[in-house]
Amino acid sequence: MGEEAVIPGSDVELARGAMKLLEMISGYWVTQILRASAELSLPDHVAAGAATAEEISEREGSDPKATYRLLRAAASLGLVDDAGNGRFSVTPMGALLRKGAPGSLREMAIVQGAPLHWQSWGAFPDAVRKGGTQVRAALGLADGENGFDYLGEHPEEGAHFAAAMSNATGIVIGAVTEALDLEGVSVAVDVGGSTGALVHALMKSRPELTGAVLDLPQVADDAAQAAKEAGVSDRFRMVSGDFFVEVPAADLYLLKMILHDWDDAQCVTILRNCRASAKPGARAVIIESVVGGVGEPSFAALLDMNMLAVMHGQERDLSAFDALYVASGWRRVSVRPTGTSQFVQELVAV
Repeated sequence: MGEEAVIPGSDVELARGAMKLLEMISGYWVTQILRASAELSLPDHVAAGAATAEEISEREGSDPKATYRLLRAAASLGLVDDAGNGRFSVTPMGALLRKGAPGSLREMAIVQGAPLHWQSWGAFPDAVRKGGTQVRAALGLADGENGFDYLGEHPEEGAHFAAAMSNATGIVIGAVTEALDLEGVSVAVDVGGSTGALVHALMKSRPELTGAVLDLPQVADDAAQAAKEAGVSDRFRMVSGDFFVEVPAADLYLLKMILHDWDDAQCVTILRNCRASAKPGARAVIIESVVGGVGEPSFAALLDMNMLAVMHGQERDLSAFDALYVASGWRRVSVRPTGTSQFVQELVAV
C-alpha cells in the first residue's frame, strides 16, 4: 500500500511539519545522548560482552536504571539494537563511537557536547547579533583569548579535540591520498596538523617522503608517539611554532580544516607564510568543506554556524577560497570531492 497523500495545508501536513520541527528543536538532546554514550563507552562495553544495563553499570560505575534508559534512547537512534531479554547489540553506526575503531567519531561526540562547543552555542543568538563568536563571555576567557587558548588551558578537553580532528582526518585520508600526485615531493609539512594523521598516511604510501607537523608545543609528544605508531619516526619531525609567524620550507603544504578557523585576513597571513617558505614548484593542498548554493541541503552551511558560535572563522564557497589564494600568491588548479562535505583543493605557487 502506498503512502497516503497529504493535502497541502491540512491538519495532517501541519502535524508532520510540527513533528519535524520538534525533532530539530530537540536536536541538542541527541548531542548529549551521543556524548554520554561515548563517555560511558556503551558500544565498547556491549561489543566486549557486557550486553545488559546491569553489566555495563557494573563495569562503568553508572546507575543501572539510568544506564538502561540511555541504552533505550541509543536504540531509538540506531546506535544499538534490542537483542531481547534486556540485552543489546552494537549496530554498524554505533560502532563508530568505539574507541580506536576505523573512522571513529567517539571523540567528536564528546567534544561537541563539552564546554567549549556546548557553552559557546548557548550564546549563539548574540554571536549573530554581534557578528562573531561569544566564546569569551560564554567561558569567561580573558581579552584576546580564543577557543584554542581554552583547549590549551583544559588539557583533557584539548586531548579529545585533537583526537577528534585526527579521526576526522581518517575519514578523508583515502580520498586525499588517491587524489594527490606526490611525484617530485620530498618534504611535506602538515600545517596545524595536530598529531600528524594526514602526513603520516602520505609518508606510509611513499617511503622516500619526509614529513613534518607544524603545531603548538602541547601536541608535540602526541605527534611523536603517533609517528612511532605509524612506523615513520625516522622520517618525521615535529616543529613547535606558530603558522601566523613562520612556516617551514616544503615541496607540499597540507592544510586540513585550518582555514575555516580564521577570518580572511588571518587566512591570507597563513597562506602567505606558506608561500614565502615554499620551495620552487611547491604546491599546497587545502582540505575544507565547501558551501554550495543557497537552499541546497548542506552540512557545510550548518558547520558554518558552528564556526560562528565557537571560533572566529567561517566556511566558504569556492569563490571565497579563490579570493584568499589570489591575495596570498597561490592559484587553485583542481578541486576533488571526498564523499563527505570536504573537498581537496590543489594550489600552485604563482
